[in-house]
Amino acid sequence: MKVPRTVLGILVLCIVGFASPCIAQRGGRAATETGGSPMTVRSTGTGTAGDNYAGFRYGVVKSISGNEIVLTKTDVGMDENFKLNKKTKFIHDGKSSSPDAVKVGDKVWVDAQLDKKTGDSIARKVVSGTSLM
Repeated sequence: MKVPRTVLGILVLCIVGFASPCIAQRGGRAATETGGSPMTVRSTGTGTAGDNYAGFRYGVVKSISGNEIVLTKTDVGMDENFKLNKKTKFIHDGKSSSPDAVKVGDKVWVDAQLDKKTGDSIARKVVSGTSLM
């Protein structure tokens, strides 16, 4: 059976027309092809929390003690532990705060650094409060 060229042309245009928004959305490549994780916070250029805290880890406080904070509901899908030290800064509602301001159930962003000797994630900054969203 021979298909007329106009029918094939229309079919190709329809396929390209439906596929192009999907391709354009990812810049032509999937997140895994660009080396990024699909769960990474992406910058939208609109000054959102995602822009302000790019590179921070997001989660809900599961527990907090004098030397450790544990987050649940993180972007990696499992609990994450962060060691606290005297250099860890706490910010609540955009102002300098203390560890006492962070409660179980709070939504927080954590800026952490890997300790090369121990392999622990050390929290450099813990940000919480309503100014996040």
